[in-house]
Amino acid sequence: MDDLAANGLVVGFDLDMTLIDGRPGIGAAWRVLSAETGVPIDVDLVVSRLGPPLEDELAVWFPAADVERLAKRYRRDIYPAEAIAGTTAMPGAHDALAAVRRLGGRTLVVTAKSQANAELHMRDLGLDVDVVVGGLWSDGKATALREHGASVYVGDHTGDIRGARAADAVAVAVATGPIPFADLRAAGADAVLHDLTEFPAWLTSYVAA
Repeated sequence: MDDLAANGLVVGFDLDMTLIDGRPGIGAAWRVLSAETGVPIDVDLVVSRLGPPLEDELAVWFPAADVERLAKRYRRDIYPAEAIAGTTAMPGAHDALAAVRRLGGRTLVVTAKSQANAELHMRDLGLDVDVVVGGLWSDGKATALREHGASVYVGDHTGDIRGARAADAVAVAVATGPIPFADLRAAGADAVLHDLTEFPAWLTSYVAA
């Protein structure tokens, strides 16, 4: 464990549809990719299922031989130019991070998004987190959660629940992404919130218990 864990409470957060609403910006980026490649893409469908790695979605629309090249182009050039400005913080995101601070805790973001682009969002939206770790999905998120001593992980996807479970962290789900409230509970979340505006009260109760 690193210095985050040495400070006591550590809470991890997913990024897309947990802390940020990237749908408008990601939609714009995919439209550029579609125009560049001449491949028709149902952008509304793409942004309705955010969470898994970019390569998984690219493989739906492009031959396997093109996925690595297009992923590099998207992450390095298209995403920074198109997706940052169109992204907003989710309701309650700033307050959720502040709630951890008020209790003397530390925060980290663990996301499947590239670390460079995740950090761009943090700066652009003024989301104050201690550590950002990119490029991890589902059970793979447990690596970073364990390294930084996270006891709680908050996300919107069943993959986030699996990551929390694999790290022996409390899995808190927010029903602001593609997975319905009941399905998040059925997937094994320890707590399911309608959105992050409910998180400060939940965290206070969790710490008190």
